[in-house]
Amino acid sequence: MENVSESSSNETPPSQSLQSVSISSKSQMSVQEKFDIIRSIGEECIQEDELERLLTNKPQPICYDGFEPSGRMHIAQGVMKAINVNKLTSAGCKVKIWIADWFAQLNNKMGGDLKKIQVIGQYLIEIWKAVGMNIEGGQVEFLWSSEEINSRAHEYWPLVMDIARRNKLPRIVRCCQIMGRSEQDELSAAQIFYPCMQCADIFFLKAVATKTNSHHSIYGTADICQLGMDQRKVNVLAREFCDDIKRKNKPIILSHHMLPGLQEGQEKMSKSDPSSSIYMEDEEADVNLKIKKAFCPPKVVEKNPCLEYIKYIVFPWFNEFTIERKPENGGDKNYKSFKDLADDYESGELHPGDLKPALAKAINRILQPVRDHFNNDPKAKELVKRVKSYKVTR
Repeated sequence: MENVSESSSNETPPSQSLQSVSISSKSQMSVQEKFDIIRSIGEECIQEDELERLLTNKPQPICYDGFEPSGRMHIAQGVMKAINVNKLTSAGCKVKIWIADWFAQLNNKMGGDLKKIQVIGQYLIEIWKAVGMNIEGGQVEFLWSSEEINSRAHEYWPLVMDIARRNKLPRIVRCCQIMGRSEQDELSAAQIFYPCMQCADIFFLKAVATKTNSHHSIYGTADICQLGMDQRKVNVLAREFCDDIKRKNKPIILSHHMLPGLQEGQEKMSKSDPSSSIYMEDEEADVNLKIKKAFCPPKVVEKNPCLEYIKYIVFPWFNEFTIERKPENGGDKNYKSFKDLADDYESGELHPGDLKPALAKAINRILQPVRDHFNNDPKAKELVKRVKSYKVTR
């Protein structure tokens, strides 16, 4: 695959590069090949032996992903999710992406205005299409929580009540991290309800409840929960619920890494702080400026946001990273692995002044198809105009 420099005249479009994560046709993949692809997504997997057993016994596992439409999309949500979803589908999974519009309303996003929230949901789907999420062939399905819950309310609400009844209030409050809240925040009653509903989603997305006796139901469940590390607590709650209802097959938790913000000490990108995030439709000059100002201490790899973007976005996308330098400064260098790059950076062989422009160039190449789509498609242009006009509420 081509390098990140502009020296190649026949560049592979980034969307095609992204879709090349498949190492062979799904039908020819061994269980080990599928396992390696799926496991590569997660910073943590609970449990690996369950994942291997699932892939051995089921040709097309159901994978649950979801998002709360709450503002403009940054590259962690846009590019990383597209990479992860394409890996899952390449390994034979069916991905159900839950557009959590009701949840955003419960969490008071966009001031609780459901119409604005749904416009943002449409905008986010439009971005994933533009960046190269492989949604053709029916392996990726977008489901709006408000529509799905209303259409099967008789299944959903008894399940939510069952989860709520089996858990003490402190256990639910400990899950408030999934909403971007802390246990010390003053939570509304709606926000207390939120973890019970998100836990229910994992079961609701898969199957109709099946009565086993007069006392309780054994519910269907998504096979894999593929969400960020910040959603881990509610996914564990779902596994505990399986213990309560004596269900053997628990959802496998595949928690991906959380990209930090661009500034020092920002553990997570924030939609409400433009300086911490690169947005999916940012112009080239915006990306260049944000990367130029980003925290990137020389010889420090740990908690360096620029290095993290290279590791989790650039390398998975291009499989390489090229530094362009004048001959007197060591000349161009092409890295095929993040480890080699990190070693050079830690030793001082690679300087932030050379790394940052190369990172900005790589990100701009990934984002260009999104910019083109939102500049050239009237519907998309109107969507982003409306989303940018909304005031983000925490």
